[in-house]
Amino acid sequence: MTATPPPATGGWANTRLDRVASVTARIGWKALTADEYVPEGFVFLATPNIKSDQIDFENVNFITEFRYEESPELKLQVGDVLLVKDGNTLGITNVIRDLPRPATVNGSIAVIRSQTMVPAFLRYVLASDFMQGRIAAYRAGMGVPHLFQADIKKFPLPQPPLVQQQAIADYLDAETARIDALIFRYHELVDRLMDQRAAITVAGVSGESLAGPCRATSLSWLTEVPAHWADVRLTVLARLGSGHTPSREHPEWWIDCTIPWITTGEVWQIRDDRIEYLIDTREMISQIGLANSSAELHPAGTVVLSRTASAGFSAIMATDMATSQDYVTWTCGPRLRPRFLLLCLRAMRQDLLGRLAMGSTHQTIYVPDIQSIRIPLPPLEEQDQMVEWVWQRLHRIDAAVDGINRQIDLLAERRQALITNAVTGQLEIRGVAA
Repeated sequence: MTATPPPATGGWANTRLDRVASVTARIGWKALTADEYVPEGFVFLATPNIKSDQIDFENVNFITEFRYEESPELKLQVGDVLLVKDGNTLGITNVIRDLPRPATVNGSIAVIRSQTMVPAFLRYVLASDFMQGRIAAYRAGMGVPHLFQADIKKFPLPQPPLVQQQAIADYLDAETARIDALIFRYHELVDRLMDQRAAITVAGVSGESLAGPCRATSLSWLTEVPAHWADVRLTVLARLGSGHTPSREHPEWWIDCTIPWITTGEVWQIRDDRIEYLIDTREMISQIGLANSSAELHPAGTVVLSRTASAGFSAIMATDMATSQDYVTWTCGPRLRPRFLLLCLRAMRQDLLGRLAMGSTHQTIYVPDIQSIRIPLPPLEEQDQMVEWVWQRLHRIDAAVDGINRQIDLLAERRQALITNAVTGQLEIRGVAA
């Protein structure tokens, strides 16, 4: 790729990265494996540690002194610029502003050590749209996202005088910090609204929507339901079903697949509590595959719950669908509305289902535990009223969250434009000649 320089104001020189800095990265892992991590030792930074503006030196892995010393060129120093060169987060950059303890980096991060350029300015140049576009162009032609050191060294850079580099870096430090603080406050507001959302769901199915006596924050309200409600084991109200996964060893079972099939790929949909109905699926299964797996085709209106991936998330089938073994289903009887059951499951997700999910890494809710679930049973008319009460309020919260997220996106765009315009001389900054 031709080293085309970025657009820059008149009077600025252009240079290349290897003329102002060294570029170093770990050659492979030198046989380093995760089982060599130690409880305490030398900080071993990975991509998640440098994603935020402030580098995270706390939630890190540690390696031994021997492993730290065998790559002295990667012993981090204040002023080092870090660039992610591998993986889906290719191009993330940060700068070491302080070093609370000895540290190094893993194989996905390149260490750029400035020799004749202000490190913070160099970091902002690498974060600009110009350089990120260049990085994306390198990434586009590869199956596995990767930047070679030889390509990094050829990155073209603007080179204003050092005093101007420092002025630009100081300006961007102040302005991006102000924008980041505002974005942080917006995220806090979204978190509070999401807490309200969860509380509304619990309140709605606990009787508050009917001006009842309950003011619950968890499913402990099952012992406090109004006298005319029942407290019933869920299997009495709805037929419990489970999924099966046919073998891929029979390719003839996977021809003419037309039946929607809920697999772990649908977790991204049911994780979104704004989605009430699961309308379509990423995968299909054939009639012969369905028959040979002893699986069941569930009718529209069936409530489905994930018991493995993202255990506890649920939705309603908008059409007839089959499920893999990662899900259980309930086909509601005449005394239970599917929409009310969905709200009950979502209300108890953090309370009851959180206790049923077993396993520290891959949580699983086991079918015998699911069979023990009890829910309140108001009359059908009250179920309908409660569902409408909840969704009216959830829709208002969702609209507010969408509005706040749009503001966050606009602020992020302004932040990026500010960086790009500043490092290419398109902004008037005190101490920087036009």
